[in-house]
Amino acid sequence: MKAFFWILGSGVMMTAIALVGGVTYLLKEKMFERLVLPLVALAAGSLIGGALFHMLPYALGSGSLAVSTVFLWTAVGFTVFFAMEQFIHHHHCHLGASDCRKPTAPLLLIGDGVHNFLGGLAVAGAFLLDIRVGIVAWLAAAAHEIPQELGDFAALYHSGLTKKRALTLNLFSAMAFPLGGMAAFVMSFKFNTDFLIAFAAGNFLYIGASDLVPEVNRARTAKENIIHFLAFAGGMGFLALIHEIFKT
Repeated sequence: MKAFFWILGSGVMMTAIALVGGVTYLLKEKMFERLVLPLVALAAGSLIGGALFHMLPYALGSGSLAVSTVFLWTAVGFTVFFAMEQFIHHHHCHLGASDCRKPTAPLLLIGDGVHNFLGGLAVAGAFLLDIRVGIVAWLAAAAHEIPQELGDFAALYHSGLTKKRALTLNLFSAMAFPLGGMAAFVMSFKFNTDFLIAFAAGNFLYIGASDLVPEVNRARTAKENIIHFLAFAGGMGFLALIHEIFKT
């Protein structure tokens, strides 16, 4: 039952991150734009670092899955997120990317809901294997969710919704994350859910390398490039440091 409370608590906290769009009430738009892309770079490093330094080593070292099976589920996790974006036509737009497509509000909310449900499955799978690995997975996912939720909020607002309605609908979409976590917990009673940690690693690698890194590569000045690189390296270095401290 210990894992259940970690899964539930982490799901509630991840849902609360959807309210981060409320900071736009306090920040000037120029300041908002300056902060988002460095946060995206930090999130990219955190996600890739979480997959490489924690999730894959743990899945490979657990002994419950063959090496080929670990990499198979990693590929499945990567491919599922690619397919989700292809077929739902949902791109994680972040303010500051001038040519980023703004999907319609319903399409954005559906795509984000599916993304959150799969994320909940993946992070819960990590908690079911080891609480420490679950915490690392949650931290990496949260680092991604903050800039994503800011971008989604901005996209909803620019689609014609009021700030209050955009914030409310974004919160409802985020509730799919704890639902995914509960689904993983229920599955664990009938199935071996160890594969979910490799699946999550594939998710993290896709989001970090395919979705986030291209956005921060659009910087126009050398100063921006340096800031984004340092933020990316900082996110990856932080996850590597956690690995050395806790040996997860």
